[in-house]
Parts: sequence; structure tokens; C-alpha cells
Amino acid sequence: MYEEITRQAEEVCTELCEKAHLKSGQILVVGCSTSEVCGDRIGSNSNLEVAEAVFKGIYKTTQEKGIYLAAQCCEHLNRAIITERDAVSGADIVNVVPQPKAGGSFATTAYKQFKDPVALEEIKADAGIDIGDTFIGMHLKKVAVPVRLEHHEIGQAHITAARVRPKYIGGERAHYDDTLM
Repeated sequence: MYEEITRQAEEVCTELCEKAHLKSGQILVVGCSTSEVCGDRIGSNSNLEVAEAVFKGIYKTTQEKGIYLAAQCCEHLNRAIITERDAVSGADIVNVVPQPKAGGSFATTAYKQFKDPVALEEIKADAGIDIGDTFIGMHLKKVAVPVRLEHHEIGQAHITAARVRPKYIGGERAHYDDTLM
């Protein structure tokens, strides 16, 4: 079961990275309800083994591509972010260590696996994966654009994904550089 979850997570992450044209140094935010992955209601069945399986697939892909991973905590920690210190030099760090039932199993796993983890109140990521309807939108840069993935489940959890693009300004006569997206 865990190998299948890892495979699904890797497929979802790889597909989003390709469709969003993520580059080395950019940030991918992930919110993950392990309860939903297991087929339960969000927040009802935090599971470290499932979190480790999801994290393994996503982290492998982000590491290979040089992309920073940011893990969103649950609402008990106001959806704080766990990421590598290198990803956010100069950011205001907060003092919290996530736990399975206060922060969530995915964020707890990220905190344990990252080389130099830090917690932040917020981040402005370049793309995001929402595993189990955890609402990651508050941690994306403006303007967020949905990305339709062929792989839209990890375990029993519904997946949504987004990328960001620069704001369009200048009205109907403006010309846009699509290579920026």
C-alpha cells in the first residue's frame, strides 16, 4: 500500500512540475491530509506512515529538480509552513515544531526529513499540490492558475494543483510575454 502511495505522489508531483514549468530554486507548497489519503474525513486519522509515503514521492521529485518543498501544517497551527531555511533566507521564522495531531503528519514528516527545517506563518510559492482539500491557496503567489492533472488522486484523497503566472496589466492593447509563465 505505501509503495503505491509513494508512486502516486511522485507521479502527481512530476506531472505538476512539468505542466507548471517549475525551475530550480522555485517553491512548491503541499498541503496533505493523510486522513483523506486513507479514505477518512480530513483531520480524523493522522497517519505518519502514510505521510512518509507521500513525502517520499514528492521530495524525491523536488530534490531531483532542485525545487524547494514547503509543507503546509493543518489548521491547528494556522496552516503554518515548514520548509528548508535555504528556501527562505531573510524570512520571519516562527517557533513551532509540528506534531501529527497539531500540525499534521505530512508537516511533521517534512520537519523530520529536511536538513535545516524552519517554520513560517506564510510563504508565496510558485505552485502547489492540495492533497485532500486542505486549501493551499493562501500560500501561492498571485495570480494562481489551476493545473488539470491526469493523476488526480493519491490513495483516496482528491488532488488539485495550481501554478502561478505574472499579473496581466495594461488592458486589451497590451502584449504579453508567454515565456514568463
